[in-house]
Amino acid sequence: MNILELNKILSTEPTYRQKQARAAIFKDLISNWDEASTLPKSLRENLNTNCPLEIEAKLAPAKDKKSFKALVTLGDGLKIETVLMDHSERRTVCVSSQVGCPLGCTFCATGQLGFKRNLKAEEIVEQVLFWARYLKTKNQKINNVVFMGMGETFLNYDNVLNAIKMINEAEGLNIGARHISISTAGIVPGIKKLAKEKLQVNLALSLHSANQKLRKLLMPVAGQESLAKVLGAIDNYIELTGRKVMYEYILLKGINDTPLAASELVDLLGDRRLSFVNLILYNDTGRFSASDKERIRIFKEILRKNKIEFSERYRFGTEIDAACGQLAGKG
Repeated sequence: MNILELNKILSTEPTYRQKQARAAIFKDLISNWDEASTLPKSLRENLNTNCPLEIEAKLAPAKDKKSFKALVTLGDGLKIETVLMDHSERRTVCVSSQVGCPLGCTFCATGQLGFKRNLKAEEIVEQVLFWARYLKTKNQKINNVVFMGMGETFLNYDNVLNAIKMINEAEGLNIGARHISISTAGIVPGIKKLAKEKLQVNLALSLHSANQKLRKLLMPVAGQESLAKVLGAIDNYIELTGRKVMYEYILLKGINDTPLAASELVDLLGDRRLSFVNLILYNDTGRFSASDKERIRIFKEILRKNKIEFSERYRFGTEIDAACGQLAGKG
């Protein structure tokens, strides 16, 4: 989908054609302009030739049918992955913002790929459109969109924000801003910019350790942005927006799941208002081991005793390499 080309073609048409075309894409969820009955045949033919709507994707369902992964082939042949998670009453789509990722986090398969390029706004939106079309066949709709797929969102800030606006606006997919979440590894300029946006989206920080030295080992980007600097930007974000921030914490056996690590997390977040910890079970990417039940129990008990609000993320898609940290653009 080429939004610029679409706008160019429609610029010579009556102004109401723009509204009709957008309704066909985002409301009727068409995959071919021939389905847009409100448009004249000649225009549909022009759009099919110069602005096609087909999305080339290979679908992989998990056995339990609670998660689905799609390998999307972009116009230049590069591939990305996007995931649909079905929580019965809620359907959440996880989208990618880059082809690969430049950050090289040691627990993440995407980080081992290296970086190819940023995604355009329409390439991000296409991922959501793909799932919206898929769910339409089941008379269902998307409830939430999370930017937690391949890539670092704030290293592609403008395209991510433009995509969010298309996903959020009434003439677009009309998904409420409070149902859209952005995750970052701690890119301070991006956090500061988001704080000034008039968008009520949710912010999540990939924390994974409250210890600067360990965090740097797990996430090389922490060597560029210290934890103190990142949290300063987070505090500013909370001050300006009044919105809760989620801290993502992947549990790695013997690395960051010790009682000491839990206590450090308590010290870091204990006095911070509007904070919430999302504990994530490690999904195998070949380097670490997942924490066992007893270590997790002890870790959670320390958080609970110190009144740290937390939840444990439900595991989706491990069998199809679609779980957190496993996306590697290989289907």
